Amino acid sequence: MTFWVISAIVLCALIYGFFVIKHDDQEVGGDPFYTDKQLRQMEAAKAERTAMTDFTPETPVLTPIHDHAAELAKAEAGVAEMAANRNNRWYPKYHIASNGGWINDPNGLCFYKGRWHVFYQLHPYGTQWGPMHWGHVSSTDMLNWKREPIMFAPSLEQEKDGVFSGSAVIDDNGDLRFYYTGHRWANGHDNTGGDWQVQMTALPDNDELTSATKQGMIIDCPTDKVDHHYRDPKVWKTGDIWYMTFGVSSADKRGQMWLFSSKDMVRWEYERVLFQHPDPDVFMLECPDFFPIKDKDGNEKWVIGFSAMGSKPSGFMNRNVSNAGYMIGTWEPGGEFKPETEFRLWDCGHNYYAPQSFNVDGRQIVYGWMSPFVQPIPMEDDGWCGQLTLPREITLGDDGDVVTAPVAEMEGLREDTLDHGSITLDMDGEQIIADDAEAVEIEMTIDLAASTAERAGLKIHATEDGAYTYVAYDGQIGRVVVDRQAMANGDRGYRAAPLTDAELASGKLDLRVFVDRGSVEVYVNGGHQVLSSYSYASEGPRAIKLVAESGSLKVDSLKLHHMKSIGLE
Repeated sequence: MTFWVISAIVLCALIYGFFVIKHDDQEVGGDPFYTDKQLRQMEAAKAERTAMTDFTPETPVLTPIHDHAAELAKAEAGVAEMAANRNNRWYPKYHIASNGGWINDPNGLCFYKGRWHVFYQLHPYGTQWGPMHWGHVSSTDMLNWKREPIMFAPSLEQEKDGVFSGSAVIDDNGDLRFYYTGHRWANGHDNTGGDWQVQMTALPDNDELTSATKQGMIIDCPTDKVDHHYRDPKVWKTGDIWYMTFGVSSADKRGQMWLFSSKDMVRWEYERVLFQHPDPDVFMLECPDFFPIKDKDGNEKWVIGFSAMGSKPSGFMNRNVSNAGYMIGTWEPGGEFKPETEFRLWDCGHNYYAPQSFNVDGRQIVYGWMSPFVQPIPMEDDGWCGQLTLPREITLGDDGDVVTAPVAEMEGLREDTLDHGSITLDMDGEQIIADDAEAVEIEMTIDLAASTAERAGLKIHATEDGAYTYVAYDGQIGRVVVDRQAMANGDRGYRAAPLTDAELASGKLDLRVFVDRGSVEVYVNGGHQVLSSYSYASEGPRAIKLVAESGSLKVDSLKLHHMKSIGLE
């Protein structure tokens, strides 16, 4: 009996070992057990979470060092002083900008209690980057905007050198909550010794969002695991759990996004690294974004967005100081993001950075910052610096790639329309479309199949001194370009947006060109590509000319719409 019992046990063990215990990546279809590799990964992740528990306090840590109301009043006075002497030669008519001072990232974007709210990073005491505050504008229709009181000024110990970027989210009770990054210099007075960044939260005082009460720090910085950068929280809910991600430069200087979870939106627990950029030159992922989206077949995909610091230029890619882009892939709660595409630019223009999106009734809407990274920056001398792009709606096209087109509401800015119909230009031809255009939208369709020009398009902000900014289709490279070589002020260079083989084969090219006093936004084929660039015109009338170079141009249709002010001038 003993022999048969022992034999049975041995046999069972062998069967178990053969069918159940798998090594490394070996799998058996339909078996519920994990591989050794998976188990090791799970244990490592559990150990990491256990080790990362000492920097998320049970309740927010509130350490006021200044009277917030007094700091806000000082900031308002600083903006008002610059606004009183502002030069409006390039100040936008229908883009969001501060009344005075420097702005950068859009923050806290939301639709709440019947109003659209846009907050933005603000330095209220100068036209260059400085201690960050939150400026604020609101609207009922995204067309007519009003200025609101500055929302945040540095007043807590953890943010004494800046209230950095963050987001807003509506909780399960329908109430709004702000999340943002606090910033202080490690040595107490400047950036020579690095800085300390932590995540903070605040609650609005009223439904109009005209003021808020800071709750304090909710996530401290594990300085032994981070190299300097640690900011810009984005919060969302999947299932019954709230999640937060933000950008991190790891101890070995790799650009990452960390994932945290919470049941109450106050006490947060570290989950894992959500994503690490594969390029070792990328040391930080600023202003991260993360949201689900459905493809044409109804399958859920996730879009991960970030502004990559450290990416190197290559061909037409990554030509700006830092570059904002995205990847499309999959994600399940608690896991890492798995990309299915390469890194792609949100916008191919000279001046685009730090976009933030938010969802309203199934619409994923995004604003970006038109970033003046490169000197000279002419508007610094005018009492203001920086503006936001038009709001854009993010969808997935039939090809599975992201499309960002102006929200439909922007058509409400059109005051009148001049229909130029079809136009044909002969070899090196030129036609004036507008004698003086400060704020217009142009819709045009180019017949590529019937055109022979090497380059053709619009010279905008064309002045009597011969200066202009060129928006053109370049047939030799098969791209739409914004060329600033002939621009009167600021830095030069050109940017180019690609067309797919299918777009080129179609023989048609649709362009929507938004020209404001100091900028241009070009939407290619319904938003499959976008280029956003500053355009600092010379003094005098600013004409728009349709031109053809080294060949002919056939335009099927061209409409010019004059655009009204959004009320922030």
